[in-house]
Amino acid sequence: MTGNAVPPSSLDPAIAARLKRDVHGLVPAVAQQYDTGEVLMVGWMDDEALHRTLTTGRCTYWSRSRQEYWVKGGTSGHVQHVKSVALDCDADTLLVKVDQVGPACHTGARTCFDAGDLPLGQ
Repeated sequence: MTGNAVPPSSLDPAIAARLKRDVHGLVPAVAQQYDTGEVLMVGWMDDEALHRTLTTGRCTYWSRSRQEYWVKGGTSGHVQHVKSVALDCDADTLLVKVDQVGPACHTGARTCFDAGDLPLGQ
């Protein structure tokens, strides 16, 4: 996926019309544990990944490094069962509330945001 072209997708045209994508046709998707509010990870979705996420109930992302779709937990078993998907007020970020099975991070950690807080006021 290069440039501003959005590849063909089965995503509902009304939803597609609302999305504000980056120059690569992607929207960041924040995965959050639905019952605790814990932020688990951030991935990227294009129209097709969002369509697959909405219709299968499993998070599908676009891998920018591998240039392919991947279903979270497809090989690890650490799946994300989708509970809801919301679009932010600017229509440029998705919030995907999930029930995470096992670790969310590729490092094996529960969350990708466990590297420690950055110092404030410096």
